[in-house]
Amino acid sequence: MNSKNQTGTKVGLLTRGFATTGAAARLEPFEFTRRDPGPHDVLIEILYCGICHSDIHQARNEWNEFGEATYPMVPGHEILGKVEHVGSEVKKFKEGDLAGIGCFVDSCRTCASCREGLEQHCEIHLSLTYNGTEQDTVTPTYGGYSSQIVVDENYVYKISPELPLANTAPLMCAGITTYSPLRRYNVGPGSRVAVIGLGGLGHMGVKLAASMGAEVTVLSTSKSKEDDARSLGAHDFVITRDPANLEALEKHFDFLLDTASAAHNLTPYLKLLRRDGAMVVVGAPEKPVEVHTFALITNSRILTGSAIGGLRETQEMLDYCAKHKIVADVEIIPIQQVNEAYTRVTKGDVRYRFVIDMKTL
Repeated sequence: MNSKNQTGTKVGLLTRGFATTGAAARLEPFEFTRRDPGPHDVLIEILYCGICHSDIHQARNEWNEFGEATYPMVPGHEILGKVEHVGSEVKKFKEGDLAGIGCFVDSCRTCASCREGLEQHCEIHLSLTYNGTEQDTVTPTYGGYSSQIVVDENYVYKISPELPLANTAPLMCAGITTYSPLRRYNVGPGSRVAVIGLGGLGHMGVKLAASMGAEVTVLSTSKSKEDDARSLGAHDFVITRDPANLEALEKHFDFLLDTASAAHNLTPYLKLLRRDGAMVVVGAPEKPVEVHTFALITNSRILTGSAIGGLRETQEMLDYCAKHKIVADVEIIPIQQVNEAYTRVTKGDVRYRFVIDMKTL
């Protein structure tokens, strides 16, 4: 629907959503305008949107790395929808196609990272899906807790109709965040992998690593998650509250995927790596974590991080998940329960991703 100004001129697409107006404010109904689709744009009716822990951090202005939060903020970057309209120059999509949108909706397209297909590391201006700006650096971006979105076709992903749609939405962030480092470090048959934490990211890490043929162990503080870990594909489960359990696994693993969102000491985990083994951090605690450098120096261990993936790799992940029937375990909620869902996420009370059914908007 187009809104009009007093002269009757079209000024954009009237869009309904939920937004927060401040770090301590609740998410409430909010109306705003999307741009009219241009020749290369796709207009998408949003069917489902996942709730990522980073939505909560940004809504509450807890991450300074991205600058101060801007309000009103419409979160949501795990977006799955149906194409309603395509611009005159669009080649990849037609009306009725399923489509996905992840953590960014545009980039400069000219820097070295963009040219190499690593748009998530754009060196000039990455347009985040929300709490960011379009490439004009003036127009704010609003995310997926909304009825529709307009995005350049090159930043939209093809979605297989063979997977359950609500369960597919979290792949746009949780899926690629875990897939990318597993691929980068060539995890496969013969690899010994440990996943630290079993939440929204961790459960996807287990599924993906197991599908790649790795021997997977879950390292968790919660004994109650053991049955889930094994049903997701883990071969072993270890409680980390007892230091002796970790000591028994020193130099055992080739690869560690750290998905924990709470601050923790990395040193005991680094000691679990074999020579030249890698620990990749994908969880994002608010506070700095602790690490003893000798745990790195000894056995030439690698400690690094990973941030989602570029356009090409994200589509590769979606195609891989379609082929192997891998999706997220979700709880589907109406948007009216989004504030309660935020509270439950911070308490770890979700198995394993909340997804908003946008028809409830």
